[in-house]
Amino acid sequence: MSLLRILLFFVREAYVNLRRSWRVSLLAVFTITTSLFVGGLFLLLSENLARLLEEWRSQAKVIVYLSAPPSADQRNDLLQKLERASWVEGVREVSAERAQQRFAEIFPSLADLTLEWSEAPLPESLEVSLAPASSGDDGLPAWLAELRRHPAVELVDDDRDWLRQLELLVGVFRGVGLTLGALLLAAATLTIASVIRLTAYLYRDEIAVLRLIGATEFYIRGPFYAEGLVQGATGGLAALAGLYAAYRLIRPQSDAALLGTVLVGDFLPMAQLLFLLVLGAAAGLLGAILSVRREAGVL
Repeated sequence: MSLLRILLFFVREAYVNLRRSWRVSLLAVFTITTSLFVGGLFLLLSENLARLLEEWRSQAKVIVYLSAPPSADQRNDLLQKLERASWVEGVREVSAERAQQRFAEIFPSLADLTLEWSEAPLPESLEVSLAPASSGDDGLPAWLAELRRHPAVELVDDDRDWLRQLELLVGVFRGVGLTLGALLLAAATLTIASVIRLTAYLYRDEIAVLRLIGATEFYIRGPFYAEGLVQGATGGLAALAGLYAAYRLIRPQSDAALLGTVLVGDFLPMAQLLFLLVLGAAAGLLGAILSVRREAGVL
C-alpha cells in the first residue's frame, strides 16, 4: 500500500471517528480555539503596542518649560546650551499662547478652563528634538540634570522616561499573555488526549483484531494521529476567525479610545497567523500521541 493511500485511509478513519463522537470532539476543538484565541489576542495587543512604542520613540522630545518670565540673557544662554549639545537635532520655541491653543485642540472639552485664568495658564516652553542614537549616550543624563538647574528652567520633561515605563509594561503584558496561553494550550492538549483516548477505548475490539492480522502500530495509530491533527487545526482556524472578527468589531471605534487604537492598529502578519495555526495542529497531534500510548492493553 502506497504512502498516499495510507494517509487517505488515516484521514477517512479520522473523519468517521469525529462524526461518531462529534460532541466530545467539539469540546476538544473548543479548548484549542479558546487557548489560541487568548494567546493570539495578547500577541495582537503586544505587537501593536510595540509598534506604537517605536513610533513614539522616534518622535520623543525633551520639553523644557521656562520660568515666568526668564531674562533675555538667561534665555540666550539656555538656547546656546541647547544648540551646542551634539545630541540635539533641533529646538522649537512654543509660546504660552500656542501652548494654550494646542491644549484646546487636544482637549476640546476642557478648553474653557484655560479661559478663566487671568494670566497665561500654560508656560512658555522649548521642544528639543534628540538624535535617534542619543539614547545610549552616557553624557545625556548629566546634561539633562544640568539643564534642570538652569535659572531659566522651571521643569524638564523627558518623553523617554514614560516610554521606558510603557516598554516595561508591554514586556510584562506579553509575558502574562504567553504564560496564560501556554497553560490553556497545555489544558487543550490534555483534553484532546482524553477525547482520543476515549475514542480508542470504544474501538478496542477492532484494534485487537487488527493486531491479530498483523497490522503495524503505525497503521493502527495513524487514524488517531490524524484525528488529533484535524481537531487542532480546526481549533486554530476557529481561533484565527475569532481574532479577525474581534479586530473588525473594534476597528470602527479606533478613534474613540487608546485601547481601540492599540488593538486595531494592524492585524497580525501572515507569519504569526501561520504560527498560531501550526501551533494548534501540533497541540492536537501531541495530544493524540499522548493518548495512544499503551495503557491497560487498549493500544
